[in-house]
Amino acid sequence: MTDDGTGDGADLGVLRHKGEATRYRILVEIAERQPAVSQREIAEAIGITAQAVSEHLGDLADGGYVDREGRGRYRVTKEGVDWLISRTDELREYLDHVAGDVLGDVEVETALADGTIAEGDRVALSMREGVLHATVVDTDADDALDTDDGGATAVAVTDADDGDDVGVAEFQGVVDYDLGTVTAVVVPSVREGGSGAIDHDTLASLAGDVDLVVATGTEALAAVRRIDREPDVRFGTVDAVSEAAMRGLDVLLVAVAGDLSAHTDGLRETAVSYEVVDASPDGSSDAM
Repeated sequence: MTDDGTGDGADLGVLRHKGEATRYRILVEIAERQPAVSQREIAEAIGITAQAVSEHLGDLADGGYVDREGRGRYRVTKEGVDWLISRTDELREYLDHVAGDVLGDVEVETALADGTIAEGDRVALSMREGVLHATVVDTDADDALDTDDGGATAVAVTDADDGDDVGVAEFQGVVDYDLGTVTAVVVPSVREGGSGAIDHDTLASLAGDVDLVVATGTEALAAVRRIDREPDVRFGTVDAVSEAAMRGLDVLLVAVAGDLSAHTDGLRETAVSYEVVDASPDGSSDAM
């Protein structure tokens, strides 16, 4: 396994040469499976033939990176571990460079234009109704947005008229907005009364105070329709509830009992707060 360290590709680590990248992946597979190592399993894991794995294993053993301990038994040596660590460090540095220096410069988000925007304009960013908005900043004004005070700006990379989508990049600061909240109403299954077993006045009151009504399950859909509403979302509700709240929308989730945990489990992994409301006549709530 040669390493001349020359040329523009020197920072690529094991990505410099296809053979070196393959041996890196084989060593990782051996380290995970040792000492019992199936060449066929390694071949399937990395997408090459078993014969190619055998040839690479021979090179690794000859180079002192792998010890043969019998048929189908290999172990990564100290030298092999050291080589894996060094190449992993190189990969990590390269990926940090790509993520920070390359993608960070070209990352483009989409916003809605508030007014006419020309490519190259610096814009102020805000979150409203769950959508990122961009407004041209008058850089000559005395009250131009100061990102040190909590605002966020970017540079437009496309032209846009009022209400159009506009690409923005070169972000400074952080978009300042409050996360939404989630209020969940549990509807019993049809065998336990279904949509008829909840207080519809309570449900109607809750629905009047939110940006989005989400229904999951047939009983939940029926409950929402009983208050003369159509749910805004009926499918893909786990992701929809979480994303909407993360974008600042208040959500009423009306869910059949068996569907509730999938939503609350997802919300626990975010900073969004939620409250589970029992909308039966003697119901209570459980804020999280």
